[in-house]
Amino acid sequence: MGWLWQSLYSAAAMLWETLWALVLGFSLSAFVQVFFRKEQISKYFGRAGLREVALATFLGAVSSSCSYAAAATAKTFFKKGAALVPTLAFMFASTNLVIELGFILWLLLGWTFVFAEAVGAFILIAAMWLLVKLTLPKGLVEAARAHIGDEEESDCHSHGHAMEMKEESFKEKIRRRENWARVADAFFMDAAMLWKEIVIGFLIAGFLMALVPENWWKKLFIAHGTNSIRLIENAVVGPLIAVASFVCSIGNIPLAGLLWSSDISFGGVISFIYADLIIIPLILIYRKYYGTKAALYITTILFVSMVSAGIIVDLLFSALKLIPQVRPPSAIAEASFQWNYTTWLDFAAIILSGWFLVIHFRGQKQMGHHKHH
Repeated sequence: MGWLWQSLYSAAAMLWETLWALVLGFSLSAFVQVFFRKEQISKYFGRAGLREVALATFLGAVSSSCSYAAAATAKTFFKKGAALVPTLAFMFASTNLVIELGFILWLLLGWTFVFAEAVGAFILIAAMWLLVKLTLPKGLVEAARAHIGDEEESDCHSHGHAMEMKEESFKEKIRRRENWARVADAFFMDAAMLWKEIVIGFLIAGFLMALVPENWWKKLFIAHGTNSIRLIENAVVGPLIAVASFVCSIGNIPLAGLLWSSDISFGGVISFIYADLIIIPLILIYRKYYGTKAALYITTILFVSMVSAGIIVDLLFSALKLIPQVRPPSAIAEASFQWNYTTWLDFAAIILSGWFLVIHFRGQKQMGHHKHH
């Protein structure tokens, strides 16, 4: 049973080392959602122009969510008339351009990967936009929209509280006590949506680290040979590993670190990180939302865009000599419980989380009291 305890210990230690960054990311995301007004701009998503795609990307980036919630919200936009490209841009940005993912990526893989992930995200959206423009079958959008039922989205997938605030200056907003209650609500909502993905991601990375020999990983992707073949093959294999792992959102970052330490290419890691939107459960959700034909088309567009972005980022960062030359051991393999600055940061994060949760549940209790009366 030594492998089991080693897996659990590694997963728990890595989660402990990144806890403060997760809480900080969720807190900043909640602050942005509440104190920086986001208009109901989904009504401007009807065309696939630069303005619409840029707005959808911005709204997604400040609407932190798990992959499942992002898919549900994107479906709502699409149902209300949003074009396909802004819908997909929103869905991608809300899981890959969010603050908390950047923090975890920085801790586990370094600033180069954070920079590459952000640059590649815009490359991916551009590639996706071009692919849809060139290949969108006639009548597919209409058929997909007709397939969507009239069911309402669950409240747990809504960030509407952050969009329905009255017009007021930033100084007025920050002084209002109820706005800080909204921050606590947004924090709790994001944490509640993502905690399963995060825990599962660390557990899978821990088990794979303990059970899978390093040589086995190297058989999955070409580690040597011509640069062009390795570049393309690794960028293709990266998303396929993500599909098989069933891990989405922030939860795939620990596994990305394991892949990087096992000699997958730089672009392969980037394409793997992006592939949280094409795991099998989400493909089934797309089929339920939009129908089989549209689900296959969306999945294909996302996959080709992810592979293309991984290849382009690899070529670009290689030309700029930004790709790290040293591959450290997987962060999860090196993780351990120590008494250092991380411990104090985690204690502060736990106190902050506790404060947010007290505010959230106090507000829920008061709401229930008012409803009773």
